Amino acid sequence: MISRAALQAAIDAELRPQAFKDYTVNGLQVEGRERITRVMTGVTACQALLDAAVAWEADAVLVHHGYFWKNEPVAVTGMKRRRFATLLGHDINLLAYHLPLDAHPELGNNACLGRRLGLVAERCLDGELGQGLLWYGAPDTGLDGAALDSHALAARVESALGRRPLLVEGHQGPLERIAWCTGGAQDMLPLAAEAGAQAFISGEISERTTHLARELGVTYLAAGHHATERDGVEALGEWLAARFDIEHRFVDIDNPA
Repeated sequence: MISRAALQAAIDAELRPQAFKDYTVNGLQVEGRERITRVMTGVTACQALLDAAVAWEADAVLVHHGYFWKNEPVAVTGMKRRRFATLLGHDINLLAYHLPLDAHPELGNNACLGRRLGLVAERCLDGELGQGLLWYGAPDTGLDGAALDSHALAARVESALGRRPLLVEGHQGPLERIAWCTGGAQDMLPLAAEAGAQAFISGEISERTTHLARELGVTYLAAGHHATERDGVEALGEWLAARFDIEHRFVDIDNPA
């Protein structure tokens, strides 16, 4: 068991949310009971995740995508009212960490995605490692020792994430430098290209992304916003469970986007 304040303090000390200018509130978003023994993690604080937390009798829900986004309507009505009613009615805490969880050098979404895909991070292109969001490095050689090309990289992503990425083949030949940023980071493609990346992996794609990739000569893979951001919050939950006397359960609410 741990107090709510101690739980948040431990996460804040590790993720350092004060170092980020974010689009939302990082930390405790909805206050629940003071003592915590069960923490459920998930990517997004949707109703399905909240219902799973109620069924498991969780004391806290910890997510990557919480509430209170910039320019979000403030009225607590409809869907938002139902979500808040679930949390408040069952005295469940909601904690959310957005950019700090993307950037963390060990627990972060980018760090986890790189390990899952066999990418060796060398540096961040938009800040120090642990603060930057656009990671840059090289692929390992694979089990057969062969260099990766665009289609081999797409196959590796599909195998690792369980879904086929959308592939825009902008680079022909072996891929020696790869950049990646989870989620909705498609507009970082020009920065990746400027740094010499031959491929860029992110979550989402826009209409303009295809033209950028082709004209910049960079292969682009849209691997799914949800799929590229599943691992960080689960890793954070396991990190907490290893340090405190709490139970942790990760619930993956399927999302094709």
